[in-house]
Parts: sequence; structure tokens; C-alpha cells
Amino acid sequence: MIQAPRGTFDVLPEDAARRGALEHHARRILERAGYRRIETPAFEATELFARGVGEATDIVQKEMYTFDDGGGRSLTLRPEGTAPVCRAYVQHGMHKLPQPVKLWYLSSFFRAEAPQRGRYRQFWQVGAEAIGSAEPEADAELIVLLAELLEALGVRELRLRLSSLGSPETRAAYRAELIDYLRAHERQLAPEVRARIELNPLRAFDSSDRSTREAMRSAPKLLDRLAADDAEHFARVRELLDDAGIAYDLDPTLVRGLDYYTRTLFEFESARLGAQSGVGGGGRYDRLIEQIGGPRTPACGWAAGVERMLLAAGELPLAEPVLDLYVATQTSASDAKRGGGQVRRAAFALALDARRAGLAAQLELAGRGLKGQLKQADRLRARYVAIVSEPGHALLREMESGEQRELELGQVIHEVLRAGHPA
Repeated sequence: MIQAPRGTFDVLPEDAARRGALEHHARRILERAGYRRIETPAFEATELFARGVGEATDIVQKEMYTFDDGGGRSLTLRPEGTAPVCRAYVQHGMHKLPQPVKLWYLSSFFRAEAPQRGRYRQFWQVGAEAIGSAEPEADAELIVLLAELLEALGVRELRLRLSSLGSPETRAAYRAELIDYLRAHERQLAPEVRARIELNPLRAFDSSDRSTREAMRSAPKLLDRLAADDAEHFARVRELLDDAGIAYDLDPTLVRGLDYYTRTLFEFESARLGAQSGVGGGGRYDRLIEQIGGPRTPACGWAAGVERMLLAAGELPLAEPVLDLYVATQTSASDAKRGGGQVRRAAFALALDARRAGLAAQLELAGRGLKGQLKQADRLRARYVAIVSEPGHALLREMESGEQRELELGQVIHEVLRAGHPA
């Protein structure tokens, strides 16, 4: 039996309802704040991620699905959403629009990671980006919106980690200081951390190795090295979050696996997910658009994993699907000899007309006998069943009461509409 590739999954009908509820909440929360939906291609030029995400990151070095398009061009299945949205912003001249441009997406992404609970090689994320604003209010608004989405989904045991990376210039000076510290404590570091001291020293804070974590307790912290304007920006973000009633933990060791971040950095975690506790996060990326060939443009945003949010969520209230009319057939002996074609044709037309009139209607398609059709209608919680036994007439049964009466086919839809929907 052929199965789905390792690290991927099928979204079955019973799962789709919860994902649909998540999308509904995301759309409601983000669009009332002025964010408009965008979708980008599933694959992009590899250069976009090498320049935007960072060649030293694990994503670019280890996790991207990259291939030749047959014409000598290197393409990559998108591993994250911010760089493609920024590429679209530049390509379509959105910098000429009133700023900021607020965008949101719900898309699939791809990374060659080791599959585990809530972490897949093809996964879905909801993301939001505010491009063209340098104000701390943009940072705070985005954090509040993600908090609202997580609350709407009933995500439990949440913790918000908050920090600031300052400017690239501040980070460069700090990077040199941190490299000196790591070299001085090299013997305590895990081999993979030692191997990338020069390449990406900040990721040492993200190591799960016990000896490395112990060594990093005394390491210099970037949050203590912020320039005055970066510190002022961060203080304003914190003040706005305090005003909004958003609790957070200051975490100077917070890092994310993307090089484009500047200033504000944040991550929401849920203890319900265990060691891999992150459900969503992001920050400010004021230099990214310039790095991919656009004008210098301040921006910030976040992404949150759909699968991870649903794992950490409570029971989402899902509306029961309403089936107004189930169209059954019962052929007479004479019509059965002719294959039942006239009756089935009339039933098909009735179901089609019912949908055109705005009703939820299903047609018997499995060749069941009448008893089996009525059982199926009951399983589907149909309000009414129309039993078509001859081309011009039907027996309309109200399923809850069991009452039924003979009608001309043209009256069936009117009667169901007249009864209205249950409260």
C-alpha cells in the first residue's frame, strides 16, 4: 500500500472542520484590524531565502527543499512566509501605497526537519505582516492580535517570551563580544555549537545541551547592550503591552532561526506541547526588504503553526452541518424495468433546484433501498426527506416528527423553505 511520505499528513474531513474554525478566527481577528489576505507561490527563487533568511541559518543550510527547474534556475519550496510576502511587496510596488501595508496569509510550508509531534515536513502557518511602519505600536498590535487568536482558539498554558535584538550595528559589536566569550568557554560547548561559533554564535543560547546551557548562563546579553533609541523603542513596546494587559517574560536569551530580525523579538509557547513548546512568534525586520532588493522599509510580523495551535487548543465549538433536504428514490416495478431512469432524473433535478434555492441538499448516490436511504438521511441529520417515486410527485417526510405528505415536485422546495431553519 502506498502511504503519504514521512513527515506529511492528510487533512481528513473530521480534521478540516477544526482547521476551518481556526481560519475563521484568524480572518475575523486580523481583517477587522485592517490586514488583507495574500498568498504567494509554493516555490520561490532560492536566492530569496539565502539573502533574506540568512545563509548561516539551519533553514538554509539543512532544511530547504531545493531543486533545479530544468532550465538551470534554482528554486526552493518556501520554508517560511515573511520573505515571500516581502518579495511580493517589492515586486508589485506596494511601497507606493499608503503605509503601512497590512497583510495576512494562511499557507503551507516545507522544511526537511526530523518529524515529531506537531512538527512536520509539510506544515501550515497563519502569518501577519505590517510593512512600512517603524512605530512600536505596530509591534505591540501584532503581538496583541496573535494573543487574541490564541485566546479565541482556547490555547492553554501560554507564555509570552519577549526580547529585543537591537540594530544590526549593535548586534555586530555584540556578536564579536559573544564570539570571544564562546572561544574562552569552548570546552564546555557542544560540538555543533563549537562548529558554528563564527557562523552563528547567537544560536548557542538555543542549545539544548546541558553543558552549553550552563556556560551560557554567564554569557553577555544583547538586551544589556542596546543603543538608546533601540532601548526606547523596546520600552515603548513593553508599555503598550502592559496597557493591553498582555503578560510576558523578558528573556534576553531568546533567539529565532532567522537572520532578518531587528529590535523586537517574541515567541508564544504552550506547556501543553512539551519540549517543542513554541506555537507562534516573530518580530521586527527593518532591513529585510532592502536585503532582497527593495527600498529600506521598516516592518514587523509573526507566524503561528496551524498544527501546533490545534494541538494546544481546547475544544473548538463547531457548528453542526445542516442538511435541509435528502432526496431519496423509490422506483415502481414498471419504472425499475426501464432502469429507473425517469425517477432518478427527477430526483437529480430536485436536488439541484434545492441547492439553487439556497438549501443544503444531498441526493442518494449509493444505490440503497428505501430503508437504507432513510437510515442514511437520519445519519446525516436531514430535516426533510423527499422520496421521489414517480417523475412528477414526491413524498415529503419531516424527519423529527415523522409526518409526511404527498406533494407535486414543484411544491417540495417551497414547503422546506416555508418551514424555515430550526432555532
